[in-house]
Amino acid sequence: MAGINAELRDFLRAVRGRLRPSDVGLTPGRSTAARRVTGLRREEVAQLAGLSVDYYARLEQGRTRQVGSAVIRALADALQLSATERDYLFTLVNTQADSSRTTAAGPGPRRPQRARPGARRLLEVLDNAPAFILGRGTAILAMNDLARALMFDADQRPVRERNLALWTFLDPEARERYVDWDTVAPDTAAMLRVHAAEDPTDPEISAIVGELSVKSDEFRRVWAAHHVFECTHGRKRFNHPVVGRLDLDYEALDIPDSPGQALHIYTAPRGSRSEEGLQHLTRWTAPTLTPDDLPLARETRPEH
Repeated sequence: MAGINAELRDFLRAVRGRLRPSDVGLTPGRSTAARRVTGLRREEVAQLAGLSVDYYARLEQGRTRQVGSAVIRALADALQLSATERDYLFTLVNTQADSSRTTAAGPGPRRPQRARPGARRLLEVLDNAPAFILGRGTAILAMNDLARALMFDADQRPVRERNLALWTFLDPEARERYVDWDTVAPDTAAMLRVHAAEDPTDPEISAIVGELSVKSDEFRRVWAAHHVFECTHGRKRFNHPVVGRLDLDYEALDIPDSPGQALHIYTAPRGSRSEEGLQHLTRWTAPTLTPDDLPLARETRPEH
């Protein structure tokens, strides 16, 4: 007998609850006041997806064994899922069998997450843009000096605490740095949910989710909403204690041959106040050089 896919169950219930009959072109058979649910009913979702009510009920209960791609696509259309949510639904269904086999065989050995030396050197080259490498479970694997100054210095923390979600929800400084913390925090949790679905047996991700659930009321609230988010590009606004307000655009670039790792780079529009602020931040983080730091200069200095 197949196990219960609890995450699929909860996700389908959450997205069904967000929709109204009018959102999907249905005319409710009863008055709005008489409806017991705030969102769509199971039979309405089944009707929209072209499924039997019994089959959809079993899907929503998480009692799945194998679900065809056509069924998943029909369900995604019926629930008006975004591209990220659609991919997430496929992941939830497709990882269920893999998870069951892994549980039966026992968890295999896991290698610690590490950024490749070449990827780390990219951070050093980006000396005028905050940049960091994000791994599975929002683990921060490496940062350059500007990223440490903009956000926090991950290298000064125990390895397990070098995590973007932990910092965002549990460190009061994150609320001060992010102008739009109320938006950034839910997006970070939604990104963590995608990572958790991709590898539901990862003990590190489970530990991060567990700690946040215990220590943060805000995390519990946004986690229960079952939102998903793929961090690819966008804008984040920071309040920095030294240089002030910075409105920065970010790009998240997948690192080749490093599954689950992405290079995040922050830049500012040319000629903007934020670009001036980044330049100021660069000067502020630059080490102070002394003559002893410049051996080549001393060797080539003409003698008198």
